[in-house]
Amino acid sequence: MYKLMKKVFVFALVAVCASSCMTQKKMTYMREVTAQSADSVNAHFTPKSEITIKPADVLTIFVSALDQEAVAPYNLYMVNFNDPGSNQLRTTPNLLTYRVDEEGNIEMPVLGKLHVEGMIRQEVEEMIKGLLEKQVVKPMVQVNLISPKVSVLGEVAKPGVVSITNGRLTLLEALAAAGDMTPYGRRDNVLISREVDGKMEFTRINLTKDELYASPYYYLQQNDVVYVSPNAVRTISSSNVGLWLSTVSTLASAATVIVTVLRYNNDTKK
Repeated sequence: MYKLMKKVFVFALVAVCASSCMTQKKMTYMREVTAQSADSVNAHFTPKSEITIKPADVLTIFVSALDQEAVAPYNLYMVNFNDPGSNQLRTTPNLLTYRVDEEGNIEMPVLGKLHVEGMIRQEVEEMIKGLLEKQVVKPMVQVNLISPKVSVLGEVAKPGVVSITNGRLTLLEALAAAGDMTPYGRRDNVLISREVDGKMEFTRINLTKDELYASPYYYLQQNDVVYVSPNAVRTISSSNVGLWLSTVSTLASAATVIVTVLRYNNDTKK
């Protein structure tokens, strides 16, 4: 009986160690990336300076020059007064925002309709500046994209909305901002949904491989949704925890009974 118990103990120990090694392996990011991966990654990697403007985005545009009166007609202001009919301002005027329509256009004072879809901020600034130079001396244009964001859901420490604050956001940066994946998140199965030309696109990213960097989804776009899938352990613990505990308890009880019977038979033979 002692030999049998010893074999069972050794088997259980090996199983636990194997399970631990497998779990650790699955929790590692980019485990297949090596020093030699750089050449293949850089052959397909396209760095991106900023996100591009899409329909439904909201912009602020401020035009200035040495002659402020000359550029006043090109700026939209929202003015608040103390009381109805009063000519006294309550606060400093704020610039009104421009929403990009479904066709990718905005409507600016004097300049009219401008197509901005697919451009980055600097390109819009240069376009407007080029139009103004015909009418204003040394114009300056500042364009800002208001609150672009992505959503990160699933097996992360802090699910929620992540703002794109520096003009661009990578998938890894979004996961870091969400507190990184939990131990239950699948590193090889991250789902990203994106709206393109009025239709939804879906792709799954494997964070363990270097192909991540060549993916067009490495750089996220505004309104992307990142979903980290749960692994098998989370699925079991969340949906079948009662059944799992019951099974473990039953097996433990059965093992106790078997050991007791074997011990009794052994003592009887003596």
